[in-house]
Amino acid sequence: MKNLLLLFAVLTATCAYSQKKGVKSETELQAEVRKAESDFNKLASEKGITAAFYAFADENATIKRRRDTLISGRENIRKYFLKQPANATVTWSPDFIEVSKDGTLAYTYGKYVWTEKDDQGKTTTATGIFHTVWKRQKDGSWKYVWD
Repeated sequence: MKNLLLLFAVLTATCAYSQKKGVKSETELQAEVRKAESDFNKLASEKGITAAFYAFADENATIKRRRDTLISGRENIRKYFLKQPANATVTWSPDFIEVSKDGTLAYTYGKYVWTEKDDQGKTTTATGIFHTVWKRQKDGSWKYVWD
């Protein structure tokens, strides 16, 4: 009986340890999402807004834009940004990141700066607050589902 109890205790401890071993800490998960935000922003700077919003969109992503217009679906988001001024730029950085305990969803918010030049070269800058909801993909990457 003692051997059976000892075996049970060892198996229980081993299972508990192996489950915890694969779980990432809150800090590690937040770092992953912060990197996704940074990579997203970097791609927007290097390849343009359309490329970035397409590359980081989940297949079923939705974005909310002017006058509460909702654009749903990765392809529709790409088409929407193709219609925006080609000389527009945007930069942002999250001020806050929260990740679900199971590491499958996250949300961020922070400040953004959107800049455009008109035909006469006059620059217009708009600032605001962004809010993004992220979903971990099957390959482990993060894509936004709401922006």
